[in-house]
Amino acid sequence: MSEDLDIFSADETGAAARPPRRRRRVALIALLVVLALVIAAGVVVGRYFYSLDHAYQKHSVVSLDHGPSDDERTGKGQNILLLGSDKRSGEEAEKSGVSGQRSDTMMLVHIPEDGSEAYIVSFPRDLYVPIPGHGKDRINSALAYGGLPLAVNTVEDYTDAPIDHVALIDFDGIQGLVDTLGGVDVTVPETFEQKGVTFTEGEQHVDGKEALIFARERKAFSDGDFQRNRDQQELLKAIAGKLISKDTLSSPTKMKNSVEALSPYLTTDDGLTTRQLVNLGLSNRNLRSSDLHFLAAPHGGPTTGAGGASVVSTDEKAMDGLRDALKNDSMEEYAAENG
Repeated sequence: MSEDLDIFSADETGAAARPPRRRRRVALIALLVVLALVIAAGVVVGRYFYSLDHAYQKHSVVSLDHGPSDDERTGKGQNILLLGSDKRSGEEAEKSGVSGQRSDTMMLVHIPEDGSEAYIVSFPRDLYVPIPGHGKDRINSALAYGGLPLAVNTVEDYTDAPIDHVALIDFDGIQGLVDTLGGVDVTVPETFEQKGVTFTEGEQHVDGKEALIFARERKAFSDGDFQRNRDQQELLKAIAGKLISKDTLSSPTKMKNSVEALSPYLTTDDGLTTRQLVNLGLSNRNLRSSDLHFLAAPHGGPTTGAGGASVVSTDEKAMDGLRDALKNDSMEEYAAENG
């Protein structure tokens, strides 16, 4: 094992690896932690790791711009921003007035210092917050305005929590990953039909195409985006459970196929190297889907933003409770009161 891990003591040119921006144990969850577990399992089986490393290298990386205020933010544990994007182009972009990428899914993942559990907080995509350099707007507009660096800065400013890593996953990657896993089981909140597919209340097995429809649907529900957030969390939990299962981790072929299915649709900060993912997977190998706690960020009701747009108002008093929990690493107590 140690012999395999020694290959990460230097980069491809032989230079010493650059230390991470914050010297804490790298810990990531949701799709990234299970990806890390899959890659780490490749280390266990020896040289098979190299093919997994090659598959992972198909992902894209970006550098984050960190301002002077970053060093002023303090907190225990790790915070990771996980975004799900929906690319628009051509006729669809023209009709919606949106081009490029937007973050239809935004989750802040907090890992306590002991790494025992993970808390995943979803933000409504229409939450009306300050966007650095752009005034107040929907929180999901930060990605369209300035890519991942601006999305990170926006969430850092709003939560007053330092973000250690970020990952952006294109929804098309979710479809391919679910198909690679042979489908997953999700709990449908209420019966609805969309794009020729009927979703029946209760547990239902879905393939990749159906999973994508399930994760995107909001008009069928009285609370729209809020139910969609819950359904997206449900899907991620189902995928995580399938990836962490012995059936996947014990199969070199399924491990490689899972990484290959997701990697081309994945963008991370440049600090999330394969070496760090391996360390992450090994240090969190006992983490299971039951250790993932999904929460909703505090928010107010519908209101009107700039230009008459319909947005979701903030609840600053309730948000201060979340900010304190992130800073003091007391998410367990916060989740018990607000879960």
